[in-house]
Amino acid sequence: MEYYKDLITKKSFEILAELKRQYKFILIGGWAVFLYTHSLKSKDIDVVIDYEELEKLRENFDLAKNERLKKYEIIIEEIDIDLYLPFYSNPGIPAEEIKKYTQTIEGFLVPRPEILLILKQGAYLERLTSPKGQKDKADIISLLNSDLIDFKFYRKILKKYNLEDYLGELKNLLQSTNRVPELKLNQFQYSRFEKKILKKL
Repeated sequence: MEYYKDLITKKSFEILAELKRQYKFILIGGWAVFLYTHSLKSKDIDVVIDYEELEKLRENFDLAKNERLKKYEIIIEEIDIDLYLPFYSNPGIPAEEIKKYTQTIEGFLVPRPEILLILKQGAYLERLTSPKGQKDKADIISLLNSDLIDFKFYRKILKKYNLEDYLGELKNLLQSTNRVPELKLNQFQYSRFEKKILKKL
């Protein structure tokens, strides 16, 4: 099962690639997870961007400010683009802090996988039961299954940003799941994966 139709994800990635050619940003969200795992593609685009780049975007697009969620939004050809700003947005970790933990993957500046995992947990906890929440959950499991997570660093970051409860939340997520068809993990495969990760946590 794919979350979004190929046509939509293809269009989304084309828009993302075009934005990369014109603007500087840190890619977060589902597309950043995809660059690490090559599992589930995304529909929406989420980026951390500074104010100078935001002004450049304003010249070309209708920017909407979402005061409640502390972010800016653009829609391009039905693709939602969320823009997170330093000292304004907090998508799990303050936006200005995310740039301290980045690396380049396939030409995109992205957070370290541990940071991305925490951001994904934040998104998941905000929208647990919605379809987007289920996609967040699949992305979290996909990251954990990639063997890229340094759990010592993950715990250190949780402590630094007073997010220690995320550790318990992650255990709850793992223990309340028994298969992930989107990632082709049946009950037996998932059980093996779960034991392995819980041991590391």
